[in-house]
Amino acid sequence: MLTIDHCTLEARVVDITTLDVDAIVNAANTSLLGGGGVDGAIHRAAGRELLRECETLNGCATGDAKITRGYKLPAKHVIHAVGPVWHGGGRGEAELLVSCYRRSLELAQHARLKGIAFPAISCGVYRYPPDAAVHIAVSTVIDTLPHARSIERVVFACFDDAMFRRYEARLEAGYATRRDQAPPSKPA
Repeated sequence: MLTIDHCTLEARVVDITTLDVDAIVNAANTSLLGGGGVDGAIHRAAGRELLRECETLNGCATGDAKITRGYKLPAKHVIHAVGPVWHGGGRGEAELLVSCYRRSLELAQHARLKGIAFPAISCGVYRYPPDAAVHIAVSTVIDTLPHARSIERVVFACFDDAMFRRYEARLEAGYATRRDQAPPSKPA
């Protein structure tokens, strides 16, 4: 767990569809019409109404995100972020993944949401290397939080213990970096 100013960041091994937060992020495809993995699980849990709303959005570009209602989910909203497919790193994959996290937080801020949960975007069938993806996720969230003042809680929803350990290590590294950058305390 890491606390930065107004926000707590934590990693948990949890089914993202069960989280009672203002928004969960869907690792969506460009159609926004459902798929496998997290995307399919979110669509199934939210119900048919989510698909109907997504049909009105005309898809979404890679690196971008769109927001919908959560319908039957405990979360009030779903932010559909389209991550990049990994092609070896030479096709702008890192920049696109950064953009997914940043756009998701921008949408959450615009809607004045307080709590958001992210899956490991692009780490499933899109084959993004997990260590690199986790570094991007945590760093981008930390860097974007000063511009997303409404957000008080970020959960990185991990699908297994190995991913959880990656996030925990990255959050600990983020804590150490912030501690080292803190101004020295004034003597009493």
